[in-house]
Amino acid sequence: MRSVHVKLDLNLLVALDALLEESSVTGAADRLGVSEPAMSRTLGRIRRAVEDPVLVRAGHAMQPTPRAVAMRSEVRALVQRARCVLAPAGELDLQALKRTFTLCANDAMVTSVGDHLLSCVEDEAPQVTLRFLAEPAGDHTGLRDGSIDLEMGVLGSLAPEVHTEVLTTDHSVLVMRADHPLATGELSAERVAGARHIVTSRRGRLTGPLDDALAALGLSRRAAVAAPTFAATLLMLANRHDMVGLLPWRQYRTTVHNLGLITRELPLSLPPLQLSLAWHPRDDADPAHQWLRSRIRQSVRAVLTP
Repeated sequence: MRSVHVKLDLNLLVALDALLEESSVTGAADRLGVSEPAMSRTLGRIRRAVEDPVLVRAGHAMQPTPRAVAMRSEVRALVQRARCVLAPAGELDLQALKRTFTLCANDAMVTSVGDHLLSCVEDEAPQVTLRFLAEPAGDHTGLRDGSIDLEMGVLGSLAPEVHTEVLTTDHSVLVMRADHPLATGELSAERVAGARHIVTSRRGRLTGPLDDALAALGLSRRAAVAAPTFAATLLMLANRHDMVGLLPWRQYRTTVHNLGLITRELPLSLPPLQLSLAWHPRDDADPAHQWLRSRIRQSVRAVLTP
């Protein structure tokens, strides 16, 4: 029996990860700091190694093949594990650190904490890139498959092995224009129920915790429209004198003020909004990952302190 010797080149994995992430030879070359011809040659080597085109031309763009889609998460995980294994045990050189961190968060966390976090990163690690992704509409496995480095905000169900840490809490307030009828006078549950509401839901839901609290009193509200993000809700409220919406107070207090809107505390008790940070255990000991987590904590303390 003849033995087959396969020559492994781990650099191909790094290049493949960049190509699958960018779906572009030019984008992958820029990301890795190599020339476009060099990346094209590397793509050729990858194609020969896996016996698959990997990326194919589709008009002016390139699309991954089914084989490429199937191995994308495994390639990402392997590259991340290799970085952890090969990272020096010495002190992290932030000035020389070149990493792209992908963070999944809703628009409330991005607009409130994102700018402060970006300033921290730019000051300490100018070659690090932060990539914020919106929360997906359904369940996802981004932390497990390595397509996401960190998730923050009000977290849903996560894989059992994922590490979570509570950062702070927030609460919902009623937001409206200053000329809205509910802006003055005693705010009763009946008046809240009688208003026309903008409901914020990335899944398009028309009910939430407020409906449960009203139902306990035998009341119901009118959901006039559902908006996919809090930012969209705010802009609609700024233009509609006849609508109200619920928003997280600490995360949006500055934007609410800048838009000339007002807030009122609800005459009902709603569950607090627990803002948390989540990451996969494979990244727990990664010095760069630890540094970013510490800066997220710092930004949350600075921006969302009561």
